[in-house]
Amino acid sequence: MEPLNALRFAVSDRINDVEVGLKYVPLSLLGEFQKDVTEFLRGSSREVDPAEVLVSMEDGSLALVATGLIAATALWADLAQLENPDALGRIDPKRAAVIERWQASSQQNPHRVYRVADVDERRHWHISHETDFRRAEDPWVAIEKYVYGRIVDWGGKIKANIHLEMDDGMVLKISAEQDLLAREEQNRLYRHALLHIAAEENLLTGAIRDPKLLSFESHQPVYDDAEFEVMVRRGTTAWSGVSDVTAWLDDLRNGGA
Repeated sequence: MEPLNALRFAVSDRINDVEVGLKYVPLSLLGEFQKDVTEFLRGSSREVDPAEVLVSMEDGSLALVATGLIAATALWADLAQLENPDALGRIDPKRAAVIERWQASSQQNPHRVYRVADVDERRHWHISHETDFRRAEDPWVAIEKYVYGRIVDWGGKIKANIHLEMDDGMVLKISAEQDLLAREEQNRLYRHALLHIAAEENLLTGAIRDPKLLSFESHQPVYDDAEFEVMVRRGTTAWSGVSDVTAWLDDLRNGGA
């Protein structure tokens, strides 16, 4: 799903035979809804900073329009997953928890319906007593892999971690041992690095969770003229005894006959 800049969150209900709206909304519902919207936007990775999101209220049902979301790629990816009702196990756990709370609330009160949509309502989702969002069992396996990106933050007084910005703009939060960071002599902050990590990977979605740093790896993506010359000399020496490459290959294919 292509990221957009704004999302509209709305809740409709009928309380004491009166439709909920800007002129009539219980304080508890307003507080809970605002808290849930904030948690849904932020997610576990805190990809969205609520302090930087502008929110406006609209007439009709209790509705909040959040703008400034164009860079929240994980948020939009999670929304795309909601086309499938068993997707709660494949989206951010905090967002999944919000959906579960809304669904439980709607089941207790059939008049209550939650809606999430882009401002043009070309893409929209609703949660009501009739929906059945659930967590399907997803296969997670332990892996080791190499990830490359730009380190934008690291450290931590109690729990050390590294924030690695990937090429697609996603920031991967990787836990690390404090001793491992303390032993690192090279200043890696705001520099690109190749990291060897252990994690769990979802076999269906490719999502990664609980990444842990194992080591920093040497990485030199730029062209090295001196190294290239060394490789040329080695290749020239290795092939110096072969006068006719084509004949040599034919002889090799024929088993040296």
